[in-house]
Amino acid sequence: MSLKRTPLFAAHQQLGGKLIEFGGWEMPVQYTSIVEEHHAVRRAAGVFDISHMGEVWFEGPQALAFLNGLLTNDLRKLPIGLGQYTHLCLETGGTIDDLYAYRVAEETYLLVINAGRIDADVAWLEARWNAFPDRAGVRMDHVSATTGAIAIQGPRVAEFIDTLFPGHALAGATGVQASALAKNQIGRWDHASQAVWVARTGYTGEDGFEVVAQNALLETLWNNTLAAGAAVGIRPCGLGARDTLRTEVCYPLYGHELDEQTSPVEAGLGFFISWDKGEFVGRSALQKQKEGGPAKKCVAFRMTEKSAPPRPGYPVVAADAVVGTVVSGTQSPTLNAGIGLAYVPPSFATPGTPIQIEIRGKRFAAEVVKKPFYRKA
Repeated sequence: MSLKRTPLFAAHQQLGGKLIEFGGWEMPVQYTSIVEEHHAVRRAAGVFDISHMGEVWFEGPQALAFLNGLLTNDLRKLPIGLGQYTHLCLETGGTIDDLYAYRVAEETYLLVINAGRIDADVAWLEARWNAFPDRAGVRMDHVSATTGAIAIQGPRVAEFIDTLFPGHALAGATGVQASALAKNQIGRWDHASQAVWVARTGYTGEDGFEVVAQNALLETLWNNTLAAGAAVGIRPCGLGARDTLRTEVCYPLYGHELDEQTSPVEAGLGFFISWDKGEFVGRSALQKQKEGGPAKKCVAFRMTEKSAPPRPGYPVVAADAVVGTVVSGTQSPTLNAGIGLAYVPPSFATPGTPIQIEIRGKRFAAEVVKKPFYRKA
């Protein structure tokens, strides 16, 4: 099977990126070292290629009603120029995808979806759109093939973001400079007469921005970002640092913490379910889990004795029996300790609970801890 490549593939090669397969894409896992790139984002700035992710636009007088009947969060809460984290669920409560939804105009919404779920998401959305009674009032435009994105993350990004996107936003959060965008706000700037959307969101636990643009603009935006951030020590960053950074802040990764057999309630993401907005797909199943308590919970754990890093798929042991499975695990560069996320029965989910992680046939001591492992100052 041939791997897909983003518009930045040549740029990754020129920078010496180590390329691996990820969800059907050929992507950089690192350029220098995962630890160096991780620290660059925690201390200064890093830029990631996220062009493998998908983008779907919805527009029209019925777009809000259509999307609010599918997503767990409540789009009615969004003023123009703001986004929210949300989920697309099955009737069973299982998660089709976790994603960001932005309201960029009165009747216009942008969904940014996970790379490995583009086909599943679009098929689900199209099927629901075809069955929607007011379909004529909703236009759906799947633009993943022509659109890409980069993420510029770190505490010093705000120092130079305005040099990349000068002036004020022309749409979305209009009249705001890029550096003045609030958390989850999104605005449009024009570059080479084409729209570029800049959102103050991210996946690292640090301040930062995600930039959505036409494929033809991405290499210029990437190179400009590296040049503008050179003075603060920006680094190009790969999937390795992306994973260590998001694990430290306990952000879920689809296929690990979430899948079609796992709900947002079980994943500990109930905050992103708006129970008071009315009916949406999966609501009944999710409500039952909330009221009766989920059969499994996603917990954070930290290794308490020296070991190799915990990895997805490793057994979780308690009371001399396997009680769960690691879904994410790594060596934390910030904490210099093995950390991870795992699913266990609720009786083993309380912070302070001693557990063991089975690593290559041997059991090593660990402890359930409060989320997240890292919180920015």
